[in-house]
Amino acid sequence: MIGRPASAVIEGPAGPLETVLELPATTPLGLAVIAHPHPLMGGTMDNKVVHTLARAHVQAGWGAVRFNFRGVGRSAGAHDEGQGETDDLLAVLQHHLSQSPWQGRPWALAGFSFGGFVAARAAQAMAHHPAAVVSLVSPATSRFNVPVVPPATLVVQGEADDVVPMASVLDWARPQALPVTVVPGAGHFFHGQLPLLRQIVVRHLRASAPDATLSA
Repeated sequence: MIGRPASAVIEGPAGPLETVLELPATTPLGLAVIAHPHPLMGGTMDNKVVHTLARAHVQAGWGAVRFNFRGVGRSAGAHDEGQGETDDLLAVLQHHLSQSPWQGRPWALAGFSFGGFVAARAAQAMAHHPAAVVSLVSPATSRFNVPVVPPATLVVQGEADDVVPMASVLDWARPQALPVTVVPGAGHFFHGQLPLLRQIVVRHLRASAPDATLSA
C-alpha cells in the first residue's frame, strides 16, 4: 500500500464503501473522483497508477477522492461487471458533493483501465451536470463497451500496453475525433513512466482548470 491518509467509510448502494480523500495545500478548485482497475485482477484504490492520478489532481489544486469498488478492501458487495461499480462511483461523488465544502463546486472524474470504463459510464450518466474535466488512462476498450466521452477528455495510453492494446483505444477514439496521448514504450502499468504520466495529467488539469487564475 502506498502511503496515504487513513480511509473512511461512507454508505454505498451495496453497503459501506471505503474511501480516501486527499486535499491540496490551498482551497481546492473542486473534487475529483478516481476509479481503480479491475477488482478481480487485483485492482484497488492503492494501485500505483490510481495513486499517481490522485497526486496529479492534488498537485493541480483539486481535492481527490479514491475508493474501493464493492467487494474490495472494506467495501461491501460483490463484483458487478461495471454496472454496480458505476453506481459506487456515483454514490461517492454524490456523497461528497452534498457535503461542505464541495456543494456547488466543480467536479472531475478519472480512471485507470477498468476504472476508465467505469469513469466514462459515470460521465455519461451525469451528462445533465457534466464534469469539469475527465481523465482516462488506458481505458479498457478491448474488454468493455466504453461509451463516448466528453470531447475535452484526456486519454493517455502506453505504446507497449499488452493488456489494453493501443489499437483498441485508437479504434474507440477515432469516431469521436478524440486525441490520444501516447507514452512511448510504456506498458499498461506505466512502470518507470509514472512521473511522466503525472506531468501529462497535471498539464491537462491546469489547462482545463475552472479557475483561470490557477498558477502553472
